[in-house]
Amino acid sequence: MATAASSSSFTMLHLASLISIFALTNARIPGVYTGGSWETAHATFYGGSDASGTMGNPSIFITATNFCPPNFALPSDNGGWCNPPRPHFDLAMPMFLKIAEYRAGIVPVSFRRVPCRKQGGIRFTINGFRYFNLVLITNVAGAGDIVKVSIKGTNTGWTSMSRNWGQNWQSNVVLVGQALSFRVKGSDKRTSTSWNVAPTNWQFGQTFTGKNFRY
Repeated sequence: MATAASSSSFTMLHLASLISIFALTNARIPGVYTGGSWETAHATFYGGSDASGTMGNPSIFITATNFCPPNFALPSDNGGWCNPPRPHFDLAMPMFLKIAEYRAGIVPVSFRRVPCRKQGGIRFTINGFRYFNLVLITNVAGAGDIVKVSIKGTNTGWTSMSRNWGQNWQSNVVLVGQALSFRVKGSDKRTSTSWNVAPTNWQFGQTFTGKNFRY
């Protein structure tokens, strides 16, 4: 998974302080996402020590879902830590304390993309109405983010879907009463096709499970 884009694609990152980085060697297995190389960034913390309002428990494995908000009123090296193109992580305090002392404020870190390990298949939640299909795609293993989606009904060919926001993908093709298949492409260029995951009697609001990526 990678630093999250504004599209809110889910991204898993392995974050560590520069003083504790070890060289890693991964065999590149065809068809399996093995992660990316180490890159440098900085990290700060936000909120209180209880991490209220944040996701999950503190860990050096994080899931990034959006951009750290920039502050263009301040220079990038003095308060505008999240100003692009500067890579930066604004962490919950318990997470920050895993890699630095509270008084540090801002610390240099290294990070790398690592495989997302998910249980079960990719989930397709179908929302919308007859002339508008909005499909939310979740629980994606491997690279963790989707960059291209196609949908196919029993009586149609493959139709490309466009990104609405985040991992919500849309199509205006009328597919009610048809079994649905999905083909998704990850940012690592791997493709997964889930045939007839939604039966002919599917309803808007339902979620169906398809074939996931190996990791």
